[in-house]
Amino acid sequence: MPDFTLEAAAGGRVAGVDEVGRGPLAGPVLAAAVVLPRPPPPALAALLDDSKRLSPEQRARAAAALAAAGAEMALGSASVAEIARLNILGASLLAMARAVARLGAAPELALVDGTHAPALVCPVRCVVGGDGRSLSIAAASIIAKLARDRAMARLAARWPGYGWEVNAGYGTAAHRAALLRLGVTPHHRAGFGTVRRLMAGVE
Repeated sequence: MPDFTLEAAAGGRVAGVDEVGRGPLAGPVLAAAVVLPRPPPPALAALLDDSKRLSPEQRARAAAALAAAGAEMALGSASVAEIARLNILGASLLAMARAVARLGAAPELALVDGTHAPALVCPVRCVVGGDGRSLSIAAASIIAKLARDRAMARLAARWPGYGWEVNAGYGTAAHRAALLRLGVTPHHRAGFGTVRRLMAGVE
């Protein structure tokens, strides 16, 4: 379970940063930056974990608790066009940088999930498995996941048939079948090998 050890050791204003959406076949990549109150209330900390371990209902409760506790939260995204231009890693780092830039003020340190540091206006510490170690990164993972799922549900209403409201753009069997049946939309990542192979009838 994540805790506040890394934030407490750093002192000052620390932002947790995480992204979601590197693997899907469609949609933007989205990142969040979260600065928790110091110290985070125990009731809030108990709700925070790696977003992949939480149900949609648990993520919604955690997000509401973060807002009620006065956590600072900001989002950043990179579009499908930017993913094609920069590659998915570059786009993910861009989304993280945009999220941190949209905080009210620059943090004194950013704890970033993973091994690659985005270009930020503050020092960065990369934390492998950070969403399972740091409460701030876990909070960012929850906020990013909620926001991206909601964005994909909105896109699903405009581009029905791909199941984005359920699969969030990931390459499920139903999504792959729909790609073959309906074709590629402007929101598909045409540069991804899976999309190219599907459209070529290889998969």
